[in-house]
Amino acid sequence: MIFSKSTMVAATSVLLIVFGAAAPARATPSIVVDVASGAVLSHDQATASWYPASVTKLMTAYVALEAVRQGRISLETPVMMSPRACSMAPSKMGFRPGSEVTLHNALVMLMVKSANDIAVAIAEGVSGSVEAFADEMNRHSAALGMTQSIWVNPNGLPDARQVTSARDLAILGRALYLQFPEHANLFNIGAMQLGKQIIPTHNHLLGRYAGADGMKTGFTCSAGFNLVASATRGGRRLIAVVLGAPNPILRTAKTAALLDRGFQSGAAVASLASMPSSGPTAAPDLRESVCHHRGPAAAEFMAEIEDASVPVGSGVPLLDTLGGAPQQQMNAKEIAHLPRPRFEPVSVYVGRAPGYAGPVARARAPGAPVGEQPDLAAYASQPEAGDASASPISKPAPDAISLRRAKHAKAAKAARAAKAAKAAKAETAKVDDVVADEPAPKPKAARSATKPKVAAPHAAAQKPAASKAHSTAEQGKS
Repeated sequence: MIFSKSTMVAATSVLLIVFGAAAPARATPSIVVDVASGAVLSHDQATASWYPASVTKLMTAYVALEAVRQGRISLETPVMMSPRACSMAPSKMGFRPGSEVTLHNALVMLMVKSANDIAVAIAEGVSGSVEAFADEMNRHSAALGMTQSIWVNPNGLPDARQVTSARDLAILGRALYLQFPEHANLFNIGAMQLGKQIIPTHNHLLGRYAGADGMKTGFTCSAGFNLVASATRGGRRLIAVVLGAPNPILRTAKTAALLDRGFQSGAAVASLASMPSSGPTAAPDLRESVCHHRGPAAAEFMAEIEDASVPVGSGVPLLDTLGGAPQQQMNAKEIAHLPRPRFEPVSVYVGRAPGYAGPVARARAPGAPVGEQPDLAAYASQPEAGDASASPISKPAPDAISLRRAKHAKAAKAARAAKAAKAAKAETAKVDDVVADEPAPKPKAARSATKPKVAAPHAAAQKPAASKAHSTAEQGKS
């Protein structure tokens, strides 16, 4: 593909706007590993504690696939959406409580849409409750040697207790490929289709970087933009982990640069097992630099990429479909700005698989087998608001809160109207009593007595108007 001079100038302008001016580098965690050998090809702060955000869902997938391998659940088993699952904050599928989705379709939605409600449904379907599933996550990660990870929820929604590291995420990604090779395509889905809706992946390396073949993105303001990505060239698969990027474009650019350097150098600098680890600690909060003042952070991060970038080889799927000569000089930053590629979407659906007659996996007493009658308390097994161990995922999503407020506002409005009507009735009765106690007017006061008779209807008309205005004002408040 040949770019005109005007096109390159426009692209340069976009880069300056997105990345900002040059600034001193500020490193954030990263690592590149060889999947087959476990050799570490490069690393930077790889053992620093970090908030995982939605890359947590790789651990969720691992536990679910392990449960399938153990025969506790099958990929065709429907998982049921509980009220707790439906209350999760976005990103979400938004299904109603009681909806059923096969575990396979749920895993596709988890990887592509990064649906937080689906993550909870999977957790409850596999283990009975979020808490029991988190226990399984911790047991499995410890067995894998992920010594810096603590899991308390299956979706990565903010919780200060839930931390991991770039090294641990590389161990996890490698385990998924080595232990579940038959499910590798689960992490390489470019888009999914539900009905007429097509939902693309958040992993912008797919279809843009030569050999990119999967894994997962994540983002929260506190964590920044995270990515666990894999790519295969010449039969050699590498995994790169980048944490804390200030925006998704820079996340993609840095990951591409690190992968490309890994493919070209290939020299091991350490092994995953030999890297020192001090255990999990408090993770830094990037909220200010990522969500409030991202300009300086982007400039500093850009300096990191400039230091790591090398030319990217040919074979980018998107460029192959567009035609033209191989892009030997296209670097990582340019790959991040390529147009969104078109993928053949993987179809998913809501409901049971055709002909399925087995049990349904739903919230139940922890340890109970799939299909046992649910323990209804598990549906609402939310920690108390005052409990110091309460997880933020126990809080309803903002859209659920608004519906509840609307319901309460309607009830409050009705109560105010009833109170106003009662007060008006009491006031009328009081006036009637006063009039009944007054002596009959004398004939010479007939003229003055006539005035109240004329004014009374006017006063009576004014009173309902004021009441109506008060009612309107209350509606405005609600």
